[in-house]
Amino acid sequence: MVWHKIAESELEINWQPNDMCLVDAGDKKVTLARFHERLFAFAYKCPHASGIMADGYINAAGQVTCPVHRYRFDMQNGRNTSGEGYYLKTYSIEKREDGIYVGWEDKGFWGSL
Repeated sequence: MVWHKIAESELEINWQPNDMCLVDAGDKKVTLARFHERLFAFAYKCPHASGIMADGYINAAGQVTCPVHRYRFDMQNGRNTSGEGYYLKTYSIEKREDGIYVGWEDKGFWGSL
């Protein structure tokens, strides 16, 4: 797992009123979300029509909704919950003593082919 520090604390993150924001983690742009005092990290764009996920909203069930076509996704595992069959890429996120980190598996050169 490759980890990237994105902030010293949650207070340092530039949250939007919808409790989401975009951050740079390594060479990726990632959406962060907070819901019921938990943090989530997932893809910057919707897998369907590339809507910016941070411009959507989180519904009462804790699902992120794309602003373009209202497709919903589980923020924990990326599963599409509105029935279209798409999958939203999710990333690991950890709060540590020295900051907040986002991580993903390093597939190396061969994993990127």
